[in-house]
Amino acid sequence: MRKIYLVFIVVIQFSCFSQNKELLYNFTSIPQSSLVNPGADVSYKFYFGLPVLSGVSANLGSTSFSAYDLFANNGVDFNDKVRSVINKSSSKDKAQVNEQLEIFSGGFRIGGTESKSYISFGMYQEFDFLMYVPKDPGILALDGNQNYIGKSFNLSDINVRAEVLSVFHVGFHKKIDEKLVLGGRAKIYSSGANATSTKNSGYIYTEEISGTPNIYTQIISSNLELRTSGIAAFKKDEYEGNIARDIVHNTFFNGSLGLGLDAGLTYYFKENLQFTASIVDLGFIKQSKDIETITYKGYYNYKGSNPSFNPVNEPGNVFDEFEEAIPKETLYDKYTTWRPTKLYSSMQYSFGQSRSDAECNCKTQTNRSYLNAVGAQLFVMTMPKEPFMAITAFYKRRIFEKLDLKATYTYDSYSSKNFGLGLAGTIGKVNIYALVNNILEYKDVSKANSLAFQIGINFVFQESED
Repeated sequence: MRKIYLVFIVVIQFSCFSQNKELLYNFTSIPQSSLVNPGADVSYKFYFGLPVLSGVSANLGSTSFSAYDLFANNGVDFNDKVRSVINKSSSKDKAQVNEQLEIFSGGFRIGGTESKSYISFGMYQEFDFLMYVPKDPGILALDGNQNYIGKSFNLSDINVRAEVLSVFHVGFHKKIDEKLVLGGRAKIYSSGANATSTKNSGYIYTEEISGTPNIYTQIISSNLELRTSGIAAFKKDEYEGNIARDIVHNTFFNGSLGLGLDAGLTYYFKENLQFTASIVDLGFIKQSKDIETITYKGYYNYKGSNPSFNPVNEPGNVFDEFEEAIPKETLYDKYTTWRPTKLYSSMQYSFGQSRSDAECNCKTQTNRSYLNAVGAQLFVMTMPKEPFMAITAFYKRRIFEKLDLKATYTYDSYSSKNFGLGLAGTIGKVNIYALVNNILEYKDVSKANSLAFQIGINFVFQESED
């Protein structure tokens, strides 16, 4: 059991990602900014991303501990470190994973040279993971119930979901007038593998019967459920394939399908005062391929000496009674999962008028360009227990004609000192960007609560000026 929880702790520490992309949001020097706001005020003749390298992102974080807490060479026994981590965590502490790899992407203007309507498209692979720390089951597994007589261990602390999927999307955005930009995106999801266990309840309770030493009443009320799609085949004895290869095969339109929608807008109260908002991944997947649902549901009340629920050393028929009271059942019904929906919004004030180095084109009326911008962003994401929220303050600066910088400070449940830095530049037709969060933590990543980066390369073609 200790090995299981060691794996659990390491998974949380090294697989904890947040889906907030505060540096990319409204950083319109990067075409991928339209992925987090389809109504972003971006313009180009056409662009396409370098396949696989146009959008690569990875993030790391933890709400309750760091790698240093487990692996520091400080003379503390490792088992005590694991116990300390479990004890100081709460059932609201969580691990999140979101990894994205853009397979291909592109976009182009439609309707002629004077048009301000654009089509974008692409496909990306995504991995989602969310797990709340199972506080009570963790204590029970590590310490047993000897020192917790009279305590009820809450089984609803077991709360996890994970999915590997691909997303094909087509978007449209249009600048309605000088004040308003609207955009939307349709998505087709293909889920290669899904595991969901988010609606659990029940408890384990042990009480010593008064006046009868070593005689106990133990109650187990269980309503546990694990739903999986695209995974059951891998557990069969006759399976001889390659799991990673087969999951990839299922992910790209060979798995369970679903639909999604993004929508967004940009509105200018004044030429230099901007509001943006977007909703991303409002959608669902109908899990229908290789379905298996495992349940442990029932009620067990045992009175007597504290039993060991081990079939090897089973005390009489106690283990059989337990299995009969709380049986393992396997179902094969289809089920629906909802994507974690993200909401963004921002206010931006721009100042310091920019002067272009290019020759003046007096035949064309152009909007003013500003050197600086400051503002704030809000991010909210749906979760099974309560929404995840983050607040970001940012500063943007045009350093050269085709080099832009964005600096951010973000406050969320992972970190209160998350400073980020992003650069986006264009050399000829090549657009390159690099975004890094929590830069202060790179001096000692073993103590980091949150790390993130995103890089990409695109080819952007603007209308030539006559």
